[in-house]
Amino acid sequence: MHRLIRLSVTAAAAGLAALTAIAPASASNVSAMHSAKTRGGNGATASSPLAWNGGPVETTPKVYIDFWGSTWSNYSSAQTYNINFFGNVGGSNWAGIDTQYCENAVINTGTCVTNPKGQLKGSYVHNVTLPRRITQSAIAAEAVWAMNNVFGGYDPNATYFVYTPHGHSMSGFATSWCAWHSSTSSNGNTVAYAYMPYQPDAGYNCGANSVDGTFDGFSIVGGHEYAEAVTDPHPSSGWTDTSGSEIGDKCAWVNLSNQNFNGMTFPVQPLYSDAAGGCAVS
Repeated sequence: MHRLIRLSVTAAAAGLAALTAIAPASASNVSAMHSAKTRGGNGATASSPLAWNGGPVETTPKVYIDFWGSTWSNYSSAQTYNINFFGNVGGSNWAGIDTQYCENAVINTGTCVTNPKGQLKGSYVHNVTLPRRITQSAIAAEAVWAMNNVFGGYDPNATYFVYTPHGHSMSGFATSWCAWHSSTSSNGNTVAYAYMPYQPDAGYNCGANSVDGTFDGFSIVGGHEYAEAVTDPHPSSGWTDTSGSEIGDKCAWVNLSNQNFNGMTFPVQPLYSDAAGGCAVS
């Protein structure tokens, strides 16, 4: 069982109700998505360590969550689970693994990822009818819309998570991948964003009932994408191994376990640690 708490987050300014009818504009220059494979489809077997490819890391990570779709009112418990997870990931020993990765080819050297508490800076339910076909470009456009209209504009250290509710997902979910992160362009800025379909729809293939219960995939897969977006926000310009695998890929679906997140427990996967020379949870 997970203890649910009410988390106070920066949701939106006054008058946002009027924005719910606005459809996001098209996004341009959408980069390739980097996906978390389904159980059994990981394929990240390279033994080489992670290496820096010259791009940025998120030095002070921030998370914004956009629950996109008019039916999210039926899934408040799933919203609470995800808000609680990202509301407590900051400052945890698990997220501390990211801090060895820096804007430098040598770990723990240069401008590095930090691990402050309170990394979830906002969550919002965008109460609109979803497009008939959910495409990557539509997801990117939604992330940019939420960034500009709800979350205060561009932040180079932020990842904008777009969630879709039960029964609505992009093609490939549950059969090839569970979630993904990518980047897109907006007003000359490169925006890091991630896509999280309703993980219980994929069942055990995306983590349900792996450790605790139906919602396990949200923290296992959500944590995977979070850690990768922090260390490689503009794939694959940050930290990857020689095969292109990121910090989460190299340890996907192995040794899943509950970890402590500021007094709450959530199931997560290990992350790859160059310092430890393998998968680690702290």
